[in-house]
Amino acid sequence: MIERVEVICLWAEDVIKTAHFYKDVLDLELLHHHNFGRPHFKIGEAYLTILKGKPQPAEDPDPERFPLFAFRVNDLDKAVERLQAHDVDLPWGIEGHEDSRWVMFHDPAGNLIELT
Repeated sequence: MIERVEVICLWAEDVIKTAHFYKDVLDLELLHHHNFGRPHFKIGEAYLTILKGKPQPAEDPDPERFPLFAFRVNDLDKAVERLQAHDVDLPWGIEGHEDSRWVMFHDPAGNLIELT
């Protein structure tokens, strides 16, 4: 029935700062047709939209640390270098298990994001 993810929405109190993070730090393309001050980015066949609002993390989450979503990147080491060049805090560094590696960090709105 469901074919794919179409839209991912993030809430941020400072929409402009958060949109600049996704554009300038994560190098996502800001689409020119975004409406009503709601930045839209194309990611594969899906869209990432940033909306005005206060992010609400889960109360007493289990597991305690799990990303809101993860992006697959071509070269994790280069992506980490880019994050470090923009002074993004990588509290747990590069992590790994068997044949996969990832890094998690918070965007300016406080959303926990992962690159893998």
